[in-house]
Amino acid sequence: MIKVGIVGGTGYTGVELLRILALHSDVKITAVTSRSDVGMRVDALYPNLRGYLADLTFCLPTIDALSNCDVVFFATPNGTAMLMAKELLDLGIKVIDLSADFRLKDVSEWEKWYGLTHASTDLIAKAVYGLPEIHRDALKTADLIACAGCYPTAVQLGFLPLLEKGVVNTDNLIADVKSGVSGAGRKAEIATLMSEAGESFKAYAVNGHRHLPEITQGLTLMTKQAVNLTFVPHLTPMIRGIHATLYATLTNEISPAELQNIYETRYAQEEFVDILPFESHPDTRNVRGSNRCQIALHVPQGGKTVVILSVIDNLVKGAAGQAVQSMNLRFGLPENQGLATVALYP
Repeated sequence: MIKVGIVGGTGYTGVELLRILALHSDVKITAVTSRSDVGMRVDALYPNLRGYLADLTFCLPTIDALSNCDVVFFATPNGTAMLMAKELLDLGIKVIDLSADFRLKDVSEWEKWYGLTHASTDLIAKAVYGLPEIHRDALKTADLIACAGCYPTAVQLGFLPLLEKGVVNTDNLIADVKSGVSGAGRKAEIATLMSEAGESFKAYAVNGHRHLPEITQGLTLMTKQAVNLTFVPHLTPMIRGIHATLYATLTNEISPAELQNIYETRYAQEEFVDILPFESHPDTRNVRGSNRCQIALHVPQGGKTVVILSVIDNLVKGAAGQAVQSMNLRFGLPENQGLATVALYP
């Protein structure tokens, strides 16, 4: 039985981890931290967990409280995991970070985009990027896992087969991506109030979003050359879901059947990536609550632009589910353990 600790158990990704791990047959949740709710029963704050976590209560995020864990998940804001990771690793505890603390390999880039001085630069090189469809073998032996962000997951899985095959121009990739408001976290902010976000739709961070360098880093690794990406995120009036509309220009004439085959072949063994029939239109509700990414391809008017539609649940495949998928790999468990669920509909 894997003894699990969760730092930051009161946010959306934290409670999503609890929801998934509560039913994981090889996991025992032994510590859930919260600075503001110490001593409160976890299922008192989240009644949907009643009957699944016994009398588990929130504790302070200290090394002592986590010292008996085999693995600790950080479902915390950026800048927290880097302060505790080394002490946990020194105790032989595996660390899975859902924040961005260890995703970027260039420290100066990280500090530029996140506005902090990195406290554990020596660990960055040791971190394995938590996108199993690309880094599966490395994750099997990783002690520190930096889970991919939600936007980066949808975008990278969408572009991956084309970049690996080298059949598109990497000078002008476009990612037009929409997210539900849960992607902003469980903090109270005017922009995500229902009366502000409801019945509205807007782009934001057009001049630069902090997920841009993460996505670019991943795409560059895929294609082994410089990549120029225009990434524009949008906020949509829904709770869960990410819809990425991706554009790339084909460098050679490729038939729709050949394009479809590239994707179906690349993801044939990937349980959590579903390639829909050509010219389908994936809907975010069809992956809601699941760890799946659904992808569909289009070549409008038979031209040279390929349009890839990629949808995920930002809290599952874009966060907690992907973290559990990575944990399963690290501990030699079936990759779908605790994740074999059907999406919610409607």
